[in-house]
Amino acid sequence: MTRSDQHHSTGDGARAHGRRSDNLTGKVLIAMPGMTDPRFSHSVVLICAHGDEGAMGIVLNKPLPGIGFADLLGQLGIDAEGRAPSVPVHFGGPVEPGRGFVLHPLPEGEGANEDEGVLRIPGLRLGMTTTRNILEDIASGRGPDRAVLSLGYAGWDAGQLESEVMANGWLVAEAGDELIFGSDNARKWHQALKSLGIDPLALSTAAGHA
Repeated sequence: MTRSDQHHSTGDGARAHGRRSDNLTGKVLIAMPGMTDPRFSHSVVLICAHGDEGAMGIVLNKPLPGIGFADLLGQLGIDAEGRAPSVPVHFGGPVEPGRGFVLHPLPEGEGANEDEGVLRIPGLRLGMTTTRNILEDIASGRGPDRAVLSLGYAGWDAGQLESEVMANGWLVAEAGDELIFGSDNARKWHQALKSLGIDPLALSTAAGHA
């Protein structure tokens, strides 16, 4: 795992929301306005795994310009069998930027979540798959009805994420379908803050005077 970098402090109201050091798997992190690293500025990150050895997550609201699903299929030599489906391609984080991670709903039923290469995200009926098979299934129309393909991921060393949250670098919120699969990426940061009852404008103003 690598570092996801900076954190900053702001007002007391936001700090109260930031005091979450328990297991954050299945939650979303909301970058505070003081985040200076452009890779994570105004980012919303789904935490896919969090434990004693560290954490990993996928940025949900930073689509990659000029890169389409059909382009990636072509690079991998996968035949879309006609018109490639519309699958968003996002910047998932700075770690392993050449590797694809697909977030998708999991099928219901016993044993449905046991597929090789699928990481089940506890608390959500959601999986993350890194195998080529799911890209082939999506291209042929046999894949999940909703999916987001991310290149790279965000990683934290042991104890680092807890420290960043306690230092008020991130706010913690519940994940939801719209944050994960919604197409309005420009609004996801605001939507995530509003789910906590926080006015984004007021938070930005407080950060500017911290």
